[in-house]
Amino acid sequence: MIWKDRTIKAIAEMIAVHPNHPAPHFVYRSSSRLTRFFEEAGTDHVHDGTTRGDWTADTLRKILEEPHTDDLTPPDAFCRVIARLMDQAEAQDEPEERPAALKALNLALGREGFEAFYAEDKQCYIRHVGTQRIAGISTNPHRPLSTLEAVRRLQLAAYLDKCSEDDLIGEVLMPLFKHAGFHRITVAGHKDKSNEFGKDIWMRYQLPTQHYIYFGIQAKKGKLDASGVTRGSNANMAEIHNQALMMLGHEIFDPETNRKVLVDHAFIVAGGEITKAAQQWLAGKLDASKRSQIIFMDREDILNLYVVRNVPLPADALPKAASDLDDDLPF
Repeated sequence: MIWKDRTIKAIAEMIAVHPNHPAPHFVYRSSSRLTRFFEEAGTDHVHDGTTRGDWTADTLRKILEEPHTDDLTPPDAFCRVIARLMDQAEAQDEPEERPAALKALNLALGREGFEAFYAEDKQCYIRHVGTQRIAGISTNPHRPLSTLEAVRRLQLAAYLDKCSEDDLIGEVLMPLFKHAGFHRITVAGHKDKSNEFGKDIWMRYQLPTQHYIYFGIQAKKGKLDASGVTRGSNANMAEIHNQALMMLGHEIFDPETNRKVLVDHAFIVAGGEITKAAQQWLAGKLDASKRSQIIFMDREDILNLYVVRNVPLPADALPKAASDLDDDLPF
């Protein structure tokens, strides 16, 4: 990541406080303590005896050049440095929440579109202001959820119960996939069914090699099952079969590359459950090559991914009554 020199120097001054120009609310660190600071942040940088401020700024530049997911997520080592800098045990002349130190840090981070904050565990994290994506927190959808995350999960579940299919696509799936790093997310005329060819959405993902792979999404609001007829909001997997074949067999036009491409993978997404029987039925109908291109994603996947990635909830996903939330929380 390439950050402004002004930003890097400001953070370096917070880490390596100058004795003649003390930075209020931050700890002074000698050469040995500076080395220990970066060791405690999980790096192997050792102070070489040069001017502490300049060396720290150079070290931060090296850390920001380390591999990272994308420009919306700083390298893990940088996140650990910020967490170490904002250790609440080092509060200077202010409460342990360190409001003055946090404000100073956010003045610097704000120039790059990021902000720091304290989470429930009293650790300091960084998030991208535009997407609210949090760096340094695992996005594993199977990890335990915090109390606040569990509440957000319930709010989104309540929204999925009442939203329309178009809301599922526009208010839930599109923000989720944007947050996950997909590009050119395009709704394929779902309301008027024009030129869909089995796709509600198409999008692309850029590999580290700079190549693109393309995805199509067929979304259904309710449960997908393998029963003989469609009941209520449930959709029969047989209805998805032809749509999946069309999705994988028709080209899409990417205006940025000015060429037509085939969909590499197809997401079958349901706002409810996708039964095992339905998955097996579709797999049995498709040949081996097309079968490997299908990715299933149901309600549980949507809820977990949405919460661990800290995607902002849809505007209509209003909080449930506090008493209802208390009854539903799994602890």
